[in-house]
Amino acid sequence: MDEKTLIRAALREDLNGRGDVTTKLFVPPDARFRGRIRARQAGVVCGARLARDVFKACDPRCRVRILVADGGRVRPGQAVLEISGGRGVLTAERTALNFLQRLSGIATLTAAFAAQARGTRARILDTRKTIPGWRALEKYAVRCGGGVNHRMGLYDAVMVKDNHWLRPQAFAAAVRRLRRLHPRMSLIMEADEMTQVRRALELGADVVMLDNMPPPRLRQAIAFIRKSSRATQIEVSGRVDIKSVRALARLGPDRISIGRITHSAPALDVGLDLA
Repeated sequence: MDEKTLIRAALREDLNGRGDVTTKLFVPPDARFRGRIRARQAGVVCGARLARDVFKACDPRCRVRILVADGGRVRPGQAVLEISGGRGVLTAERTALNFLQRLSGIATLTAAFAAQARGTRARILDTRKTIPGWRALEKYAVRCGGGVNHRMGLYDAVMVKDNHWLRPQAFAAAVRRLRRLHPRMSLIMEADEMTQVRRALELGADVVMLDNMPPPRLRQAIAFIRKSSRATQIEVSGRVDIKSVRALARLGPDRISIGRITHSAPALDVGLDLA
């Protein structure tokens, strides 16, 4: 879903045809407001431009100045946006903050994971565990936090997971079809045991995803893959948290995919202060 469509949907959800009843009843039509959106805690900003567009949608004549661009770090109390306009500022406030706090939360959590992997070869990747309709935005937030996007959907990479291992005897033919029909598409194969690692290498997987392996088995699998194929990328996934990611990164994978940076990121606390 593109940003304009998402903004329209979000405002439609809030206004539901009747509009902002409170503001219409209690605030004069000629009222003017000036204020700043401030971060209440330290973090990484994402969604500033989206928040601006929400205010513009509710009051096309309002002025919004972005003080911290997406990807920038903020400290508690620091202003992110400056807004001046009519009573549409009040109508837009919650929706604009919802976009900003959600996306900044993802960027902030991603940055925390990326910091733990710094100095290793591992990059922090997201997954498809995103809010329906928000995927492009949430993956953009991951990039703002210093992460890297995994596949965008089912259409742009082949990922053979455990539920696909129903007829492994047919995998070779499927890989040949893949290489013929989509020669530039990556083949990612999930493995949770060494027999699957060996099979993935035999099939020429571009990425072997080591899923939910304990550290000793991970160390064994990574060493085996490195010895067998220099070209194969190694990905680690499954139950990765902020306490374990550094140790996993030091085992030497190329990628660590983490669902929680999108599906469980806490919102960054932000608020609008009117002058």
